[in-house]
Amino acid sequence: MQNDLPKFSDKIVGTMRLGQWGAKMNSAAYDKFIRRCIEIGCIDFDHADIYGDYTTESEFGQILKKDPSLRKKMQITTKCGIRMLSENRPHHAIKSYDTSPQHIVESVENSLKNLSTDYIDILLIHRPDILLNADEVAETIMTLKGSGKVLHFGVSNFTTSQYDLLNDRILLCTNQVEASVLHLDPFHDGTFDQLQKLKIQPTIWSPFAGGKLFAKEKTERATRIFDMANGLCEKYDCDIDVLLLAWLKKHPSHPVPVLGTTKIERIEKYMNAKIKLSREDWYKLYVASIGKKVA
Repeated sequence: MQNDLPKFSDKIVGTMRLGQWGAKMNSAAYDKFIRRCIEIGCIDFDHADIYGDYTTESEFGQILKKDPSLRKKMQITTKCGIRMLSENRPHHAIKSYDTSPQHIVESVENSLKNLSTDYIDILLIHRPDILLNADEVAETIMTLKGSGKVLHFGVSNFTTSQYDLLNDRILLCTNQVEASVLHLDPFHDGTFDQLQKLKIQPTIWSPFAGGKLFAKEKTERATRIFDMANGLCEKYDCDIDVLLLAWLKKHPSHPVPVLGTTKIERIEKYMNAKIKLSREDWYKLYVASIGKKVA
């Protein structure tokens, strides 16, 4: 069963801010960005149906429609399960979660059309749905996999018990969760332990804590971390963002960060970085985060 797992590149390109929720790239900018990512070996692209108010997938897909050869050079993750209030979904009465077979299938068909592809490499359930019926979801995904429309299946933001419930019925390939030196929950709540046990790589959103460490007005906690990181950057001759990625990736579950930047030069920097923290230096940042000595 483990042979059915995808192989992620060292970093994943997050697409959430490429379109209407961020850089508002035009077609030429999308084209240049995608091609350069592929050139430097960052071939994983992370989508969700809701990004850009349900527009980013189609904007990205226009590039693949113009040049279908690009599709075979990349791995696409997309997510479904959130029914978001949007002018592009006027029939949604309230923001809610939906993992019904009908919604999953409709979402996959929409993503296939929008991304100008006939298969999705990795489909994730975006958020835990309280009404999730594990048997129905597993059966739906098996049908989609059988048709070749979905190659791998995983989840995002699931607790360990929610992960177990679904993984007992169908092999999950990842749990995409928030983790950073400012968000330590997965280190403590069993998420990383569970994935290490299963030999499943977590994928990580917001690996830089949403830029909180780089804000002009920092919290006391962020200041402690920033000051410690600055000192370590001199030792390792690197920038703070590179150091923070190295800190995250040192965990033995082998987390794969999703990069939210729209700047290709930053992605190039992260792909070229080869920093390996010592265990003691890892703990220096950890202690700075928790604000006390370890027991």
